[in-house]
Amino acid sequence: MCYFTYNVFTIFITEFIPKVFLLFAYQGMRIIMDFELTEMQKLFKKTVREFAEKEIKPLADKIDKEEYFPKDLYKKMGKMGLMSMTVPQKYGGAGIDRVSYMIALEEISRVCGSTGLVLEAHNSLGVGHIYEKGTEEQRKKYLPKLLNGEGIAAWALTEPNAGSDAAATQTTAVLDGDEWVINGTKQFITSGDIAEVVTVMAKTDKTQGAKGISAFIVEKDTTGFKVGQLEDKLGVRGSHTAELIFKDCRIPKENLLDKEGMGFIGAMTILDRGRTAIGTMAVGIAQGALDESIEYAKQRQQFGKPIGKFQAIQWMIADMATQIDAARLLVYRAADLEEKGKPFTIEASMAKLFASEIAMKATRNAIQIFGGCGYMQEYPLERFFRDAKLCEIGEGTSEVQRMIIARKLGL
Repeated sequence: MCYFTYNVFTIFITEFIPKVFLLFAYQGMRIIMDFELTEMQKLFKKTVREFAEKEIKPLADKIDKEEYFPKDLYKKMGKMGLMSMTVPQKYGGAGIDRVSYMIALEEISRVCGSTGLVLEAHNSLGVGHIYEKGTEEQRKKYLPKLLNGEGIAAWALTEPNAGSDAAATQTTAVLDGDEWVINGTKQFITSGDIAEVVTVMAKTDKTQGAKGISAFIVEKDTTGFKVGQLEDKLGVRGSHTAELIFKDCRIPKENLLDKEGMGFIGAMTILDRGRTAIGTMAVGIAQGALDESIEYAKQRQQFGKPIGKFQAIQWMIADMATQIDAARLLVYRAADLEEKGKPFTIEASMAKLFASEIAMKATRNAIQIFGGCGYMQEYPLERFFRDAKLCEIGEGTSEVQRMIIARKLGL
């Protein structure tokens, strides 16, 4: 090989091919790392926002102050498909993608955290568990009444002595002939008093720990099942939180959800989805606080100009906007992984952890921007602040999320 040929060949190998490879790799990254919503998702976002502004926002104060549950509102959301977002069209659901589900939760939580929580617990937990783990017969029997807004689904895992340590469940279910007999008490159950159907986790084998927990479908008027105390909460007051009591509660044998002993494993899977959704709820509350802060900063005059012209206010708002957007991207990543059928446990925990803590920070700063007005119930900021706190606690505290993340990192 002559020197010239050798030199050209060397240049081709060392420079041209790597550059072409990088070009193709870059093009591939552009396809994979597309942060834009689709046109359908943008239209969906616009539709839900308009509905939230028109139908939910005017009721938000009443929902909070009176712990008001507007049944007609949920029927309207049922007609829009918002009560069936996690269920495919085959079963009468909306069948939307997971990112679109997050979009809807954000837009609704942006104006009312209580409504956002009811929607999240219904879709992600109550309906989600029945669809994901139910038989065809169970799906056909229970889903229709839950997808149109006529009925609400609840999900009962937490107990007085089994909060973060859910495997410590004390509620029992014993098979007696063709019936399961459930005994125990569940605590802090979202929509527990108004639910038509409740998914209940109970121990069927006390010797097996978490592997001895099974899931059951319990209907509202079942003998031996009653609603106990309703909680008087700091925030999300329009989302009712109830104690559920089971005393010799008998349900048909076929109301076992999934296989016996698979209740805890199923619950952890459902919680991953719920954590992504709670993270989205936090993003929505934070975004609502940011929107109110920007509008107020433009209008409020001090020292002869709008307070939004002062650097102190600008920097607070800039930080809020940046952190909220980062939280939103974490949520979308977890939702996208779920949509693709990939593991997303650590991503869901990261999204919930970051978004919930950012929501607290954003709502606190929003009150600071409003000053004395932010402390008054005349404005929604104090409600946003109270509602945001639930996101750091519900479906696994921030401390639990850090435990999960650390374990997934091999610690």
